[in-house]
Amino acid sequence: MARKMMQFTQLQGQMPAKRAADERRQDFDEIYADYETAAAAEQASRCEQCGIPYCQVHCPLQNNIPDWLLLTAQGRLEEAYAVSSATNNMPEICGRICPQDRLCEGSCVLEQSRHGTVTIGAVEKYITDTAWDKGWVKPVQPSQERTQSVGIVGAGPGGMAAAEQLRKHGYKVTLYDRYDRVGGLLIYGIPSFKLEKDVVERRGRLLADAGVEIKLNFEVGRDATLADLRARHDAVLIATGVYKARALTVPGAGLPEVLPALTYLTASNRRGLGDAVPDFDSGRLDANGKNVVVIGGGDTAMDCVRTAIRQGAASVKCLYRRDRANMPGSQREVSNAMEEGVEFVWLSAPEAILDTDGRVSEVQAVRMHLGIADATGRQTPVPTEGSQFRIPADMVISALGFEPEDLPTLFGDPDLPVTKWGTLKVDTHSLMTEADGVFAAGDIVRGASLVVWAVRDGRDAAEGIHDYIQDKARAAGDPAKAGTGHAMALAS
Repeated sequence: MARKMMQFTQLQGQMPAKRAADERRQDFDEIYADYETAAAAEQASRCEQCGIPYCQVHCPLQNNIPDWLLLTAQGRLEEAYAVSSATNNMPEICGRICPQDRLCEGSCVLEQSRHGTVTIGAVEKYITDTAWDKGWVKPVQPSQERTQSVGIVGAGPGGMAAAEQLRKHGYKVTLYDRYDRVGGLLIYGIPSFKLEKDVVERRGRLLADAGVEIKLNFEVGRDATLADLRARHDAVLIATGVYKARALTVPGAGLPEVLPALTYLTASNRRGLGDAVPDFDSGRLDANGKNVVVIGGGDTAMDCVRTAIRQGAASVKCLYRRDRANMPGSQREVSNAMEEGVEFVWLSAPEAILDTDGRVSEVQAVRMHLGIADATGRQTPVPTEGSQFRIPADMVISALGFEPEDLPTLFGDPDLPVTKWGTLKVDTHSLMTEADGVFAAGDIVRGASLVVWAVRDGRDAAEGIHDYIQDKARAAGDPAKAGTGHAMALAS
Protein backbone atom coordinates (compact mmCIF):
# COMPACT_ATOMS: atom_id res chain seq x y z
CA MET A 1 0.00 0.00 0.00
CA ALA A 2 1.36 3.41 -0.93
CA ARG A 3 2.49 5.52 1.99
CA LYS A 4 0.25 8.49 2.69
CA MET A 5 1.69 11.97 2.45
CA MET A 6 1.23 14.96 4.79
CA GLN A 7 2.46 12.93 7.77
CA PHE A 8 3.89 16.04 9.40
CA THR A 9 1.01 15.91 11.91
CA GLN A 10 2.35 12.59 13.23
CA LEU A 11 6.06 12.63 12.41
CA GLN A 12 8.68 15.11 13.51
CA GLY A 13 11.30 16.24 11.04
CA GLN A 14 14.55 14.42 11.70
CA MET A 15 17.92 14.61 9.98
CA PRO A 16 20.03 11.45 9.63
CA ALA A 17 22.05 10.62 12.72
CA LYS A 18 24.99 12.97 13.26
CA ARG A 19 28.22 11.73 14.75
CA ALA A 20 29.11 13.13 18.17
CA ALA A 21 31.27 16.26 18.08
CA ASP A 22 34.11 14.65 20.04
CA GLU A 23 34.26 11.82 17.51
CA ARG A 24 34.06 13.91 14.34
CA ARG A 25 36.75 16.33 15.54
CA GLN A 26 39.21 13.47 15.11
CA ASP A 27 38.78 12.89 11.36
CA PHE A 28 37.65 14.39 8.06
CA ASP A 29 34.84 11.91 7.36
CA GLU A 30 31.34 13.20 6.61
CA ILE A 31 29.46 13.90 9.81
CA TYR A 32 25.98 12.64 8.86
CA ALA A 33 25.09 8.96 8.56
CA ASP A 34 22.90 7.70 5.72
CA TYR A 35 19.16 7.44 6.14
CA GLU A 36 17.82 3.95 6.59
CA THR A 37 15.27 3.17 3.85
CA ALA A 38 12.29 3.33 6.21
CA ALA A 39 13.47 6.61 7.76
CA ALA A 40 13.95 8.23 4.35
CA ALA A 41 10.44 7.19 3.31
CA GLU A 42 8.98 8.49 6.57
CA GLN A 43 10.70 11.85 6.29
CA ALA A 44 9.65 12.20 2.64
CA SER A 45 6.06 11.42 3.64
CA ARG A 46 5.97 14.58 5.79
CA CYS A 47 5.73 16.65 2.59
CA GLU A 48 2.50 18.60 2.30
CA GLN A 49 2.45 18.39 -1.53
CA CYS A 50 1.70 22.10 -1.72
CA GLY A 51 -0.23 23.51 -4.64
CA ILE A 52 2.50 26.14 -4.95
CA PRO A 53 5.72 24.36 -3.92
CA TYR A 54 7.85 27.16 -2.49
CA CYS A 55 10.72 24.69 -2.03
CA GLN A 56 10.86 24.30 -5.82
CA VAL A 57 10.34 28.02 -6.46
CA HIS A 58 13.32 28.90 -4.27
CA CYS A 59 15.63 26.21 -5.68
CA PRO A 60 17.96 27.70 -8.34
CA LEU A 61 17.46 24.53 -10.40
CA GLN A 62 13.69 24.45 -9.86
CA ASN A 63 14.04 20.81 -8.83
CA ASN A 64 10.75 18.88 -8.80
CA ILE A 65 11.06 18.35 -5.06
CA PRO A 66 7.46 17.37 -4.16
CA ASP A 67 7.47 14.76 -6.94
CA TRP A 68 10.61 12.96 -5.83
CA LEU A 69 9.57 13.19 -2.18
CA LEU A 70 6.28 11.46 -3.10
CA LEU A 71 8.12 8.75 -5.05
CA THR A 72 10.55 8.20 -2.17
CA ALA A 73 7.70 7.88 0.32
CA GLN A 74 6.17 5.24 -1.97
CA GLY A 75 9.45 3.32 -2.25
CA ARG A 76 9.80 4.09 -5.97
CA LEU A 77 13.42 5.15 -5.69
CA GLU A 78 14.55 4.55 -9.25
CA GLU A 79 11.78 6.83 -10.45
CA ALA A 80 12.67 9.33 -7.72
CA TYR A 81 16.26 9.36 -9.02
CA ALA A 82 15.05 9.86 -12.60
CA VAL A 83 13.00 12.89 -11.54
CA SER A 84 15.76 14.32 -9.35
CA SER A 85 18.51 13.93 -11.97
CA ALA A 86 16.33 15.39 -14.73
CA THR A 87 16.99 18.89 -13.41
CA ASN A 88 20.27 18.43 -11.54
CA ASN A 89 23.54 16.95 -12.82
CA MET A 90 24.88 16.24 -9.33
CA PRO A 91 22.00 15.91 -6.83
CA GLU A 92 24.03 13.94 -4.29
CA ILE A 93 26.56 16.79 -4.16
CA CYS A 94 23.91 19.50 -3.80
CA GLY A 95 22.20 17.37 -1.16
CA ARG A 96 25.41 17.49 0.85
CA ILE A 97 26.60 21.08 0.44
CA CYS A 98 23.68 23.31 -0.57
CA PRO A 99 22.64 25.74 2.19
CA GLN A 100 19.15 24.25 2.26
CA ASP A 101 18.26 26.39 5.26
CA ARG A 102 18.54 29.44 2.98
CA LEU A 103 16.89 27.84 -0.07
CA CYS A 104 14.42 24.94 -0.35
CA GLU A 105 14.11 23.95 3.32
CA GLY A 106 14.00 27.55 4.49
CA SER A 107 11.07 28.12 2.12
CA CYS A 108 9.18 24.95 3.03
CA VAL A 109 5.59 25.74 4.07
CA LEU A 110 5.97 23.43 7.08
CA GLU A 111 8.99 25.42 8.23
CA GLN A 112 7.05 28.65 7.88
CA SER A 113 4.13 27.20 9.85
CA ARG A 114 6.50 25.98 12.59
CA HIS A 115 5.97 22.28 11.96
CA GLY A 116 9.64 21.82 10.99
CA THR A 117 10.87 21.62 7.42
CA VAL A 118 10.98 18.47 5.34
CA THR A 119 14.61 17.32 5.30
CA ILE A 120 14.90 17.86 1.56
CA GLY A 121 18.69 17.85 1.24
CA ALA A 122 19.17 14.64 3.21
CA VAL A 123 16.50 12.84 1.15
CA GLU A 124 18.06 14.14 -2.08
CA LYS A 125 21.44 12.74 -1.00
CA TYR A 126 19.83 9.42 -0.02
CA ILE A 127 18.08 9.02 -3.39
CA THR A 128 21.21 9.50 -5.49
CA ASP A 129 23.58 7.59 -3.20
CA THR A 130 21.11 4.71 -3.51
CA ALA A 131 21.09 5.14 -7.30
CA TRP A 132 24.88 4.84 -7.40
CA ASP A 133 24.79 1.76 -5.18
CA LYS A 134 22.12 0.12 -7.36
CA GLY A 135 23.85 0.93 -10.65
CA TRP A 136 21.10 3.26 -11.89
CA VAL A 137 23.51 6.12 -12.64
CA LYS A 138 24.64 5.66 -16.24
CA PRO A 139 26.87 7.73 -18.51
CA VAL A 140 25.13 9.77 -21.21
CA GLN A 141 24.54 7.96 -24.47
CA PRO A 142 23.32 10.53 -27.02
CA SER A 143 20.87 9.39 -29.68
CA GLN A 144 23.11 10.94 -32.34
CA GLU A 145 26.73 12.08 -32.55
CA ARG A 146 27.30 15.52 -34.05
CA THR A 147 30.41 16.73 -35.80
CA GLN A 148 30.63 20.05 -33.93
CA SER A 149 32.76 20.40 -30.83
CA VAL A 150 32.68 22.56 -27.72
CA GLY A 151 35.60 23.46 -25.48
CA ILE A 152 34.87 24.13 -21.81
CA VAL A 153 37.44 25.99 -19.71
CA GLY A 154 37.02 24.96 -16.09
CA ALA A 155 36.11 21.54 -14.70
CA GLY A 156 34.19 22.76 -11.68
CA PRO A 157 30.45 22.21 -11.15
CA GLY A 158 29.39 24.64 -13.90
CA GLY A 159 31.73 23.17 -16.48
CA MET A 160 30.86 19.61 -15.50
CA ALA A 161 27.11 20.27 -15.76
CA ALA A 162 27.51 21.93 -19.15
CA ALA A 163 29.68 19.07 -20.43
CA GLU A 164 27.05 16.47 -19.52
CA GLN A 165 24.22 18.48 -21.07
CA LEU A 166 26.18 19.05 -24.30
CA ARG A 167 26.93 15.33 -24.55
CA LYS A 168 23.17 14.71 -24.33
CA HIS A 169 22.92 16.78 -27.49
CA GLY A 170 25.67 14.70 -29.10
CA TYR A 171 28.43 17.31 -29.30
CA LYS A 172 32.09 16.47 -28.96
CA VAL A 173 33.15 18.05 -25.67
CA THR A 174 36.61 18.79 -24.33
CA LEU A 175 36.92 19.87 -20.71
CA TYR A 176 40.07 21.86 -19.89
CA ASP A 177 41.28 22.52 -16.35
CA ARG A 178 44.51 23.94 -14.94
CA TYR A 179 44.46 21.62 -11.94
CA ASP A 180 45.23 17.93 -11.79
CA ARG A 181 41.76 16.68 -10.91
CA VAL A 182 38.21 17.29 -12.08
CA GLY A 183 35.95 19.14 -9.67
CA GLY A 184 37.41 22.58 -9.00
CA LEU A 185 36.40 23.86 -5.57
CA LEU A 186 34.42 20.65 -4.99
CA ILE A 187 37.78 18.89 -4.74
CA TYR A 188 40.14 21.52 -3.38
CA GLY A 189 37.95 24.06 -1.62
CA ILE A 190 35.28 22.09 0.25
CA PRO A 191 36.51 19.87 3.10
CA SER A 192 35.82 16.14 3.10
CA PHE A 193 33.69 16.32 6.26
CA LYS A 194 31.10 18.04 4.06
CA LEU A 195 31.86 16.33 0.74
CA GLU A 196 34.03 13.23 0.56
CA LYS A 197 36.21 13.33 -2.54
CA ASP A 198 35.22 9.98 -4.03
CA VAL A 199 31.72 11.46 -4.46
CA VAL A 200 33.21 14.09 -6.80
CA GLU A 201 35.69 11.77 -8.49
CA ARG A 202 33.00 9.34 -9.61
CA ARG A 203 31.23 12.24 -11.36
CA GLY A 204 34.44 12.93 -13.27
CA ARG A 205 34.67 9.28 -14.29
CA LEU A 206 31.03 9.37 -15.43
CA LEU A 207 31.82 12.27 -17.77
CA ALA A 208 34.81 10.42 -19.20
CA ASP A 209 32.65 7.33 -19.72
CA ALA A 210 30.14 9.54 -21.56
CA GLY A 211 32.83 10.51 -24.06
CA VAL A 212 33.95 13.84 -22.64
CA GLU A 213 37.65 14.42 -23.34
CA ILE A 214 39.31 15.77 -20.20
CA LYS A 215 42.57 17.70 -20.40
CA LEU A 216 44.04 18.40 -16.96
CA ASN A 217 47.04 20.55 -16.03
CA PHE A 218 46.00 22.66 -19.02
CA GLU A 219 46.19 26.39 -18.52
CA VAL A 220 44.64 28.77 -21.03
CA GLY A 221 47.21 31.46 -21.70
CA ARG A 222 50.09 29.04 -21.18
CA ASP A 223 49.18 25.92 -23.16
CA ALA A 224 46.85 27.69 -25.57
CA THR A 225 45.27 31.11 -25.93
CA LEU A 226 41.54 31.68 -25.99
CA ALA A 227 41.93 32.41 -29.71
CA ASP A 228 43.47 28.95 -30.17
CA LEU A 229 40.48 27.32 -28.48
CA ARG A 230 38.05 29.34 -30.58
CA ALA A 231 39.79 28.09 -33.71
CA ARG A 232 39.72 24.53 -32.41
CA HIS A 233 36.04 24.41 -31.39
CA ASP A 234 32.67 25.56 -32.71
CA ALA A 235 31.96 27.22 -29.36
CA VAL A 236 33.83 27.82 -26.11
CA LEU A 237 32.42 28.04 -22.60
CA ILE A 238 34.38 29.82 -19.86
CA ALA A 239 33.46 28.38 -16.46
CA THR A 240 36.59 29.10 -14.47
CA GLY A 241 34.98 30.24 -11.25
CA VAL A 242 36.62 32.94 -9.13
CA TYR A 243 39.75 32.08 -7.15
CA LYS A 244 41.43 35.39 -6.33
CA ALA A 245 41.17 36.05 -2.58
CA ARG A 246 39.65 39.33 -1.51
CA ALA A 247 42.46 41.12 0.28
CA LEU A 248 42.63 41.70 4.01
CA THR A 249 43.65 45.36 4.23
CA VAL A 250 44.89 45.97 7.75
CA PRO A 251 48.42 46.54 9.07
CA GLY A 252 50.23 43.22 9.40
CA ALA A 253 48.20 41.45 6.72
CA GLY A 254 51.43 40.60 4.88
CA LEU A 255 52.91 38.54 7.71
CA PRO A 256 53.70 34.94 6.67
CA GLU A 257 51.23 33.43 9.16
CA VAL A 258 48.32 35.35 7.58
CA LEU A 259 46.85 32.95 5.03
CA PRO A 260 44.21 33.15 2.30
CA ALA A 261 41.39 30.69 3.01
CA LEU A 262 41.75 28.78 -0.25
CA THR A 263 45.50 28.29 0.22
CA TYR A 264 44.79 26.79 3.63
CA LEU A 265 41.87 24.60 2.50
CA THR A 266 43.62 23.37 -0.63
CA ALA A 267 46.61 22.20 1.41
CA SER A 268 44.33 20.28 3.77
CA ASN A 269 42.36 18.69 0.94
CA ARG A 270 45.47 17.76 -1.02
CA ARG A 271 46.94 16.11 2.05
CA GLY A 272 43.71 14.14 2.49
CA LEU A 273 43.99 13.03 -1.15
CA GLY A 274 47.51 11.74 -0.49
CA ASP A 275 49.43 14.52 -2.26
CA ALA A 276 52.74 15.83 -1.01
CA VAL A 277 52.23 19.28 0.55
CA PRO A 278 55.61 20.67 1.71
CA ASP A 279 54.09 23.80 3.29
CA PHE A 280 51.81 21.61 5.39
CA ASP A 281 54.62 19.29 6.44
CA SER A 282 56.72 22.31 7.45
CA GLY A 283 53.90 23.44 9.73
CA ARG A 284 53.07 26.65 7.87
CA LEU A 285 49.65 25.42 6.69
CA ASP A 286 48.99 23.10 9.63
CA ALA A 287 46.92 24.47 12.52
CA ASN A 288 48.03 21.79 14.98
CA GLY A 289 48.73 23.30 18.40
CA LYS A 290 48.09 26.87 17.22
CA ASN A 291 45.72 29.63 18.23
CA VAL A 292 43.79 30.18 15.02
CA VAL A 293 41.70 33.23 14.15
CA VAL A 294 39.50 33.08 11.05
CA ILE A 295 38.17 36.39 9.70
CA GLY A 296 34.86 36.18 7.83
CA GLY A 297 31.32 34.87 8.19
CA GLY A 298 30.53 32.88 5.05
CA ASP A 299 30.60 29.18 4.26
CA THR A 300 34.32 29.34 3.43
CA ALA A 301 35.02 30.70 6.92
CA MET A 302 33.03 27.80 8.39
CA ASP A 303 35.11 25.36 6.33
CA CYS A 304 38.29 26.94 7.70
CA VAL A 305 37.32 26.91 11.37
CA ARG A 306 36.10 23.31 11.23
CA THR A 307 39.25 22.22 9.38
CA ALA A 308 41.45 23.89 12.02
CA ILE A 309 39.57 22.03 14.77
CA ARG A 310 40.31 18.71 13.04
CA GLN A 311 43.96 19.59 12.64
CA GLY A 312 44.26 19.90 16.40
CA ALA A 313 44.37 23.68 16.88
CA ALA A 314 44.78 24.85 20.46
CA SER A 315 41.92 27.32 19.96
CA VAL A 316 39.79 28.44 17.02
CA LYS A 317 37.98 31.76 16.94
CA CYS A 318 35.84 33.20 14.16
CA LEU A 319 35.86 36.99 13.98
CA TYR A 320 32.80 38.42 12.23
CA ARG A 321 31.71 42.04 12.00
CA ARG A 322 27.96 41.38 12.16
CA ASP A 323 25.87 39.19 14.47
CA ARG A 324 24.83 35.60 13.92
CA ALA A 325 21.45 36.51 12.44
CA ASN A 326 23.22 38.46 9.69
CA MET A 327 25.84 35.87 8.77
CA PRO A 328 25.87 34.95 5.07
CA GLY A 329 26.89 31.36 5.81
CA SER A 330 24.62 28.41 6.58
CA GLN A 331 23.23 28.45 10.11
CA ARG A 332 23.49 24.67 10.15
CA GLU A 333 27.23 24.99 9.55
CA VAL A 334 27.51 27.55 12.35
CA SER A 335 25.79 25.13 14.74
CA ASN A 336 28.10 22.30 13.67
CA ALA A 337 31.13 24.51 14.23
CA MET A 338 29.95 25.52 17.70
CA GLU A 339 29.38 21.89 18.65
CA GLU A 340 32.93 21.09 17.57
CA GLY A 341 34.47 23.80 19.76
CA VAL A 342 34.73 26.92 17.59
CA GLU A 343 34.29 30.21 19.45
CA PHE A 344 32.49 32.99 17.57
CA VAL A 345 33.41 36.58 18.29
CA TRP A 346 30.38 38.41 16.93
CA LEU A 347 30.22 42.09 16.04
CA SER A 348 33.99 42.41 15.83
CA ALA A 349 36.38 43.41 13.06
CA PRO A 350 40.18 43.29 12.77
CA GLU A 351 42.14 46.53 12.98
CA ALA A 352 45.66 45.08 12.79
CA ILE A 353 47.63 41.86 12.90
CA LEU A 354 50.34 42.23 15.55
CA ASP A 355 53.64 40.38 15.58
CA THR A 356 56.46 39.46 17.93
CA ASP A 357 59.85 39.15 16.26
CA GLY A 358 58.20 39.00 12.85
CA ARG A 359 55.68 36.26 13.70
CA VAL A 360 51.95 36.74 14.25
CA SER A 361 51.14 36.96 17.95
CA GLU A 362 47.77 38.75 18.25
CA VAL A 363 44.86 40.18 16.33
CA GLN A 364 43.79 43.63 17.43
CA ALA A 365 40.05 43.98 16.88
CA VAL A 366 37.34 46.51 17.55
CA ARG A 367 33.75 45.95 18.66
CA MET A 368 31.08 46.83 16.11
CA HIS A 369 27.43 47.77 16.28
CA LEU A 370 24.87 47.61 13.50
CA GLY A 371 23.86 51.00 12.13
CA ILE A 372 21.45 52.04 9.40
CA ALA A 373 20.72 49.76 6.47
CA ASP A 374 22.74 50.08 3.27
CA ALA A 375 21.44 49.83 -0.31
CA THR A 376 21.08 46.04 0.04
CA GLY A 377 18.89 46.36 3.13
CA ARG A 378 21.53 45.01 5.53
CA GLN A 379 22.54 47.08 8.53
CA THR A 380 26.02 48.56 8.16
CA PRO A 381 28.59 47.58 10.83
CA VAL A 382 29.99 50.62 12.62
CA PRO A 383 33.05 50.58 14.96
CA THR A 384 32.38 51.35 18.61
CA GLU A 385 34.82 54.00 19.74
CA GLY A 386 37.33 52.89 22.38
CA SER A 387 36.31 49.21 22.24
CA GLN A 388 39.60 47.73 20.97
CA PHE A 389 40.67 44.34 22.29
CA ARG A 390 43.25 41.68 21.40
CA ILE A 391 43.03 37.99 20.62
CA PRO A 392 46.07 35.67 20.85
CA ALA A 393 46.90 34.22 17.43
CA ASP A 394 49.58 32.09 15.81
CA MET A 395 47.72 31.69 12.51
CA VAL A 396 45.23 34.07 10.89
CA ILE A 397 43.07 32.92 8.00
CA SER A 398 41.37 35.51 5.80
CA ALA A 399 38.02 34.25 4.47
CA LEU A 400 36.59 37.45 3.02
CA GLY A 401 35.42 36.03 -0.30
CA PHE A 402 36.76 35.74 -3.82
CA GLU A 403 37.13 37.97 -6.85
CA PRO A 404 37.71 37.22 -10.54
CA GLU A 405 41.20 36.91 -11.92
CA ASP A 406 42.19 39.14 -14.85
CA LEU A 407 40.99 36.74 -17.54
CA PRO A 408 41.64 39.02 -20.56
CA THR A 409 45.32 39.10 -19.59
CA LEU A 410 45.54 35.46 -18.49
CA PHE A 411 43.84 34.20 -21.65
CA GLY A 412 45.84 36.43 -24.00
CA ASP A 413 42.64 38.11 -25.21
CA PRO A 414 42.58 41.79 -24.13
CA ASP A 415 39.26 42.36 -25.92
CA LEU A 416 37.38 39.83 -23.78
CA PRO A 417 34.60 42.00 -22.29
CA VAL A 418 34.41 42.31 -18.51
CA THR A 419 32.33 44.29 -16.06
CA LYS A 420 33.71 46.86 -13.65
CA TRP A 421 33.98 44.02 -11.10
CA GLY A 422 36.10 41.91 -13.46
CA THR A 423 33.37 39.33 -14.16
CA LEU A 424 32.60 38.43 -17.77
CA LYS A 425 29.81 40.27 -19.56
CA VAL A 426 27.22 37.97 -21.11
CA ASP A 427 23.83 38.17 -22.74
CA THR A 428 21.45 37.24 -19.92
CA HIS A 429 19.43 34.91 -22.16
CA SER A 430 22.06 33.03 -24.16
CA LEU A 431 25.02 33.53 -21.78
CA MET A 432 27.19 34.41 -24.79
CA THR A 433 29.77 37.16 -24.41
CA GLU A 434 30.29 39.86 -27.01
CA ALA A 435 32.91 37.55 -28.56
CA ASP A 436 31.10 35.38 -31.12
CA GLY A 437 30.80 31.79 -29.95
CA VAL A 438 32.35 32.44 -26.52
CA PHE A 439 30.01 31.78 -23.61
CA ALA A 440 30.49 32.12 -19.86
CA ALA A 441 28.71 30.69 -16.83
CA GLY A 442 28.91 30.39 -13.06
CA ASP A 443 30.90 32.49 -10.66
CA ILE A 444 32.97 34.12 -13.41
CA VAL A 445 29.70 35.80 -14.49
CA ARG A 446 27.72 36.23 -11.27
CA GLY A 447 30.60 36.55 -8.79
CA ALA A 448 31.31 34.15 -5.93
CA SER A 449 28.12 32.18 -5.38
CA LEU A 450 26.74 28.71 -4.67
CA VAL A 451 27.48 25.38 -6.35
CA VAL A 452 23.79 24.98 -7.19
CA TRP A 453 23.87 28.26 -9.14
CA ALA A 454 26.95 27.10 -11.03
CA VAL A 455 25.10 23.92 -12.05
CA ARG A 456 22.09 25.98 -13.14
CA ASP A 457 24.29 28.33 -15.18
CA GLY A 458 26.17 25.43 -16.75
CA ARG A 459 22.90 23.86 -17.89
CA ASP A 460 21.62 27.18 -19.24
CA ALA A 461 24.89 27.82 -21.07
CA ALA A 462 24.71 24.37 -22.69
CA GLU A 463 21.30 25.26 -24.13
CA GLY A 464 22.61 28.64 -25.32
CA ILE A 465 25.52 26.91 -27.03
CA HIS A 466 23.23 24.33 -28.62
CA ASP A 467 20.96 27.04 -30.02
CA TYR A 468 23.97 29.02 -31.29
CA ILE A 469 25.52 26.05 -33.11
CA GLN A 470 22.21 24.95 -34.60
CA ASP A 471 21.41 28.47 -35.78
CA LYS A 472 24.78 28.68 -37.52
CA ALA A 473 24.26 25.29 -39.16
CA ARG A 474 20.84 26.28 -40.43
CA ALA A 475 22.13 29.63 -41.67
CA ALA A 476 24.86 27.78 -43.56
CA GLY A 477 22.22 25.56 -45.17
CA ASP A 478 23.60 22.38 -43.62
CA PRO A 479 20.63 20.40 -42.29
CA ALA A 480 22.84 17.38 -41.53
CA LYS A 481 24.87 19.39 -39.04
CA ALA A 482 21.74 20.97 -37.62
CA GLY A 483 20.56 17.49 -36.65
CA THR A 484 17.08 16.71 -35.50
CA GLY A 485 16.65 19.53 -33.07
CA HIS A 486 16.41 20.38 -29.42
CA ALA A 487 13.65 18.05 -28.24
CA MET A 488 15.02 14.82 -29.72
CA ALA A 489 18.55 15.50 -28.46
CA LEU A 490 17.27 15.94 -24.93
CA ALA A 491 15.16 12.80 -25.14
CA SER A 492 18.38 10.76 -24.90
